[in-house]
Amino acid sequence: MSLFRVILSIVFPPLAVIDQGCGSIVIVFILTCCGWVPGVIAALVILNKGSRR
Repeated sequence: MSLFRVILSIVFPPLAVIDQGCGSIVIVFILTCCGWVPGVIAALVILNKGSRR
């Protein structure tokens, strides 16, 4: 997980997970619409799981 991705997930979470698949983008987008903090947390979790592959 790069520093650029972390900053991008804080600024605009759906854009940070764009290469993780359509499902991840939709989930993060919905959570971001519900509240900024849940979207950021979901984006960071998805990015953390993606970096372990």
